[in-house]
Amino acid sequence: MKHTISVLVEDEAGVLTRIAGLFARRGFNIESLAVGPAEQVGISRITMVVPGDDKVIEQLIKQLYKLISVLKVQDITETPCVERELMLVKVNATASNRGEVIQLAQIFRARIVDIADEALTLEVVGDPGKLVAIVQMLNKFGIREISRTGKIALVRESGVNTEYLKSLEAKVY
Repeated sequence: MKHTISVLVEDEAGVLTRIAGLFARRGFNIESLAVGPAEQVGISRITMVVPGDDKVIEQLIKQLYKLISVLKVQDITETPCVERELMLVKVNATASNRGEVIQLAQIFRARIVDIADEALTLEVVGDPGKLVAIVQMLNKFGIREISRTGKIALVRESGVNTEYLKSLEAKVY
């Protein structure tokens, strides 16, 4: 199972290296990694997606807390969260299919950020599922390049679990 881990750290040189080293020494892969300033000056938030079972993730969290610069660690996998990723995707778009690509971009609320004679570059922001879905739809046109950020996430203060709500909607229809 993939776990989303949120880590608050002191914003200092080498902290990311120490965290990555901890994972590397234990043979764990980090599938997604995003780092940026948090709400307080001098504090950064690291959001990681890591494969592993609950026991392994629990052990990794204990190990993270042993690092000096680590302030708080949360496994937010099962917690209601707002999750987003950013993707830039360059897709073939000739005169004959450009309209269809633009229409698809509109459906997914993607922005066209560059246009050329034979290609369009789209900016797509959303949950990871949305990004996978648009890539599947764009594959038929030919994808030239993709660049994705790591997942970022914040716990929902409302506690509303949108994934649960989506499953209820699916049952209604």
